[in-house]
Amino acid sequence: MSAATILRIAAAVAAIQGTAHAALFLRAKPRHGPAEVAVVEAMKANRFDFAGASRSYWDFYFGYGLQAAGACLVEALLFVFLARVAAAEPPLARPIVALFVAVNIAHAILTARYFFYLPVLFDVLVAACLGWALLAMAR
Repeated sequence: MSAATILRIAAAVAAIQGTAHAALFLRAKPRHGPAEVAVVEAMKANRFDFAGASRSYWDFYFGYGLQAAGACLVEALLFVFLARVAAAEPPLARPIVALFVAVNIAHAILTARYFFYLPVLFDVLVAACLGWALLAMAR
């Protein structure tokens, strides 16, 4: 299989990850009882001023969740463009692909440590596809 095809597969996995993250994040509601509801309400209620803006911990949490989903979607688009580069000039694509292998492995480690295990699967799949693409480009 060509590196370009493998990069398109990685793009599809990243797009699924970003879309799923956004959908789940936007629809999430506290479901684990009153303690969870209290935490969410406290995050929304406690505001602070910094650099001329008034924000809550909920603003940071929610904003980061949306940024994470957006980053996955940008990564997917980048892999589509990178597939074109890999097809025409593999030496130009290799360092970028290698960088994203490292980034996705690091993200998987952080996600496993601080979040949930299901998203780790997507990071590992993307990293595996990218590693496979590197091998295909080396041939």
